[in-house]
Amino acid sequence: MTDTTIDVFFTDTVLSRTPQLADYFALLDKDEQQMASRFKFDELKQRYIICHGILRELLATYVAEPAAQLRIVQAQYGKPYLADFPELSFNMSHTGDCLAIAIGQQCRLGVDIECYKVRNTWDGLVKKCFAQQEADYWYALDTSVRGHAFYQFWVKKEAFVKAVGQGITLGLNQCVVNPNGFKTFLSVPEHCFAAAQWHIEALVLPDNIFGAVVCDSVMDLNFCTLSM
Repeated sequence: MTDTTIDVFFTDTVLSRTPQLADYFALLDKDEQQMASRFKFDELKQRYIICHGILRELLATYVAEPAAQLRIVQAQYGKPYLADFPELSFNMSHTGDCLAIAIGQQCRLGVDIECYKVRNTWDGLVKKCFAQQEADYWYALDTSVRGHAFYQFWVKKEAFVKAVGQGITLGLNQCVVNPNGFKTFLSVPEHCFAAAQWHIEALVLPDNIFGAVVCDSVMDLNFCTLSM
């Protein structure tokens, strides 16, 4: 069986594109433009416009259609897809000034990136979002590395629930990442098919940025840094 090719596009300089803000805004449909108008802070509004504009530009290159004419709609739980090209799979994640977009064909995929933040609520999040096997592994670690290990689990779990298309309503503690290698799942909810069907690829990103792609097929990952 041929591996599924997944293209991942990444930038950590989203706001450096603000000189092109009007051009990106023009690419958005009415719903996206209305969403952008709801942001109270300019920086958040700019990031939304730029990220969704970049997404449209990238998708347009795959389907040979004008970016502004793409019909991006949402499935039942909010996962976006192209109404006229449902065979094209894509997912987007942004954190801080970073953006990652994953694109593939005939698969279910999700991508998640997170900037490292020191938290006072590690224990509470682990108890709520980790399965017992994951929690046992995490608590056995030295406290000095628990923060980074938390994000190793977190981005993979988030990418999985985004791939399934149900978001965190699926229950992050229901998708159990294998601590032995972090590339597979020990278990997933029954309606998501077998855990062995799902595959994880960690993204190599700048320091203190964590990321992963999850797909229901073995992946051949192509990583590209977006240039200005």
